[in-house]
Amino acid sequence: MSKTLLSLIKPLHKTSKPLNAIEPHIRKLVNDICEILQTHDKFEEHLDTRLLEDEIVISDIAHLVFDRIRDPELGLKFFDWVQYRPYTCSLNGFAYSSLLKLLAESKAFSEIDSVLKRMGIEQISPTREAIDSVIQVFSEAGLVDKALELYSFVIKVYSSVPSVFACNSLLNGLIKQGRIETARCIYNELFKRDCGEDKHLDNHTTGIMVKGLCREGKVEEGKKLIEDRWGKGCVPNIVFYNTLIDGYWKKGDSERANALFKELKLKGFNPTVETYGAMINGFCKVGNFCAVDGLLMEMTERGFVVNVQVHNSIIDAHYKHGWVVEPMETIKRMIESGCKPDIVTYNTLIHGSCSKGKMKEADWLLEEVIRRGLMPNKYSYTPIIQIYCRLGDFDRAWKLLLEMAERGHKPDLITYGSLIHGLVIAGEVDIALTIKDKMIEKEVLPDACIYNVLMSGLCKKGRLPAAKVMLSEMIDQNFVPDPFVYTTLVDGFIRHGKLDEAEQLFELIIEKGVDPGLVGYNTMIKGFCKFGMMKDAISCMHNMMKKNIVPDGFTYSTIIDGYVKQHDMDGALRIFAKMVKENKKPNVVTYTSLVNGFCLVGDSESAENIFGEMQSCNVVPNVVTYSILIGSFCKKGKLAKAAAFFEEMLMKGCIPNDVTFNYLVNGFINNISGTSAQNGKHSKEHESIFMAFSERMLLDGWSPRSTAYNYIIVCLCHHGMLKTALQLRDKMVSKGCCPDAITFAALLLGVCLAGREGEWKKILSCDLMEQELRTSLKYLMILDQFLPQGVTSKASLILESLVEECNYNSREMDDLNSEIG
Repeated sequence: MSKTLLSLIKPLHKTSKPLNAIEPHIRKLVNDICEILQTHDKFEEHLDTRLLEDEIVISDIAHLVFDRIRDPELGLKFFDWVQYRPYTCSLNGFAYSSLLKLLAESKAFSEIDSVLKRMGIEQISPTREAIDSVIQVFSEAGLVDKALELYSFVIKVYSSVPSVFACNSLLNGLIKQGRIETARCIYNELFKRDCGEDKHLDNHTTGIMVKGLCREGKVEEGKKLIEDRWGKGCVPNIVFYNTLIDGYWKKGDSERANALFKELKLKGFNPTVETYGAMINGFCKVGNFCAVDGLLMEMTERGFVVNVQVHNSIIDAHYKHGWVVEPMETIKRMIESGCKPDIVTYNTLIHGSCSKGKMKEADWLLEEVIRRGLMPNKYSYTPIIQIYCRLGDFDRAWKLLLEMAERGHKPDLITYGSLIHGLVIAGEVDIALTIKDKMIEKEVLPDACIYNVLMSGLCKKGRLPAAKVMLSEMIDQNFVPDPFVYTTLVDGFIRHGKLDEAEQLFELIIEKGVDPGLVGYNTMIKGFCKFGMMKDAISCMHNMMKKNIVPDGFTYSTIIDGYVKQHDMDGALRIFAKMVKENKKPNVVTYTSLVNGFCLVGDSESAENIFGEMQSCNVVPNVVTYSILIGSFCKKGKLAKAAAFFEEMLMKGCIPNDVTFNYLVNGFINNISGTSAQNGKHSKEHESIFMAFSERMLLDGWSPRSTAYNYIIVCLCHHGMLKTALQLRDKMVSKGCCPDAITFAALLLGVCLAGREGEWKKILSCDLMEQELRTSLKYLMILDQFLPQGVTSKASLILESLVEECNYNSREMDDLNSEIG
């Protein structure tokens, strides 16, 4: 309804009498009219006949009829009949007001607008009571602007404000929409007019404002508002405390929240379930579960039953803070405490089980939801569908999606997106495309993200024409492709060696006025670098800078790596210097590229210097960095140097990979003849396991290959990487190098250092003869020398007992042979 029409309405101050205060014959007539409306499809003739009996003008009693009717459709039928009935006087403001109240109770918003519009045209005035009802229902339905319009109308026409109930509804609606400043203006208006007996503010009004301020993080301002209103129509109560406590927790101010909780108890207020809920939620967010347990105990002592919302908050927090949650035990405890788990409880547990990969547990929870008569929803099914997709069980995922649909929960973008994303990751792009077609059939349109995932999958499969078709389809569906969609396709062309097409598409993107963004430019730069077109890469970076897109660490690292692969270290260092000057902190990828570059050109000294610089800048080398250095020194025959870096990486907790192992094994095999000489020249700080162990094995006649594998396994076990050592043993066997006495000694040491000496027989098999066991013991004595001070191992005791057992068995056999002889 427009403000122009509202301005035509004049105030109507009188109200109609209640039906029970009306004369009996009028009351009977109103009751009869209502019955006729309810029981006769063609009520017009019946109404005319009934009105003639009492010779009553219908417009005089219309408001009483509207007050009695509860069905808005009947009310509007009656309204139309009165309006278009011949010789009937126009309805007055009381009738219109009663109709407005009826429509407001039924939330018939469009009809309310029509009635208000008609009243404006006819300059008929509503009662304050009717306007209050409409303001209240508009506010509660989120139609706040319409409510504000009526609020202003009341102030202008009646020189007053709507009732406190209407104002509270309006303030609450504004707060829900985050319009705190508008709410503040209305509150101030009410405060100015709040005088004498005409009260416009109550506790609830102030509480609404405090809630709004707390939502904005202005908790102190909310607290001051309460203090300023104390005793002025504002009586302190527990609701205020609950609002402020919740506000402080949401702001992350646990100290003030705790202080307020203590204060309310000192002032004689009894905490409610809501108070405890706010405190428990707060402690859950920070992971203080000791405090949570204390509050739960306090609630029990006060006779409160912990409600399901509090239980759900605690369960969710346990998952988020890495606690082990046992779903069956959790549900059992809830039920025993008198609290019935709801669908949110089960959904939280399902999500937690799926995040841990516990599919049987998640399936059981879903079955339990159905068994207990709860209705599973998309939040129940989607996490399970997602995890089955990751595991590659698409049949199960699809069946769950169908089951979800059968239960009346229409799969949404998130559900379909999870299935499609999982299929693409698993390489099942064709099935993913089928699912996309099915979701369109179900009138769920794919979004840009789903198209992007599908195009990415097609590009990875090399199906670039199909990816282009997908882009066209996306445009046909009126989706505007975002830079990420185009970038996916550009990257696809680059991956499959079609740089010209990638460049053409990239230029087309810019021509269309689409900003490729940092990711788009970085993708194109990466393509130029991949094909050694460094001038084009630099030019592309300059173009992005002209567009005010600042290169990031990835940009610089990509170009540095491009120069490295061209063996142009001057170019790489020039870009590195620019990167540092622009305050873009080099990361492990940047430094590793430079280390690799210097290794490729044979400058080991510079490679080591860069390696030292990255550590001094607190950049932690990764397995690639170490492997490059180890490989470089192995190729140069500097095994001691390679071993020093290998042992350093283990000491830093960096787990080696197959590349690292291959470099070391091949280094030993190809350069073993010079090992002793190198070791003699190497500084004492590097004379560790490598010096003592490899020389001993070679002098004892072990093969270079066996020496290499055993050296690596020894180092892994010494540094607590038993699992990796066992995996390497299996690979060693697969490559035709059988584990021996030294392998057994090293792995036994690893088992004991891991504190698993009691189960060594389950981990290792031992079929060694007495002499082999003595060899194991000999080398174990060497290894024990390198254990950290204060660390002991039971491996020697185990080996000694095995030797003794073999010796005993041997004597028994000798005695038996003597008897037979």
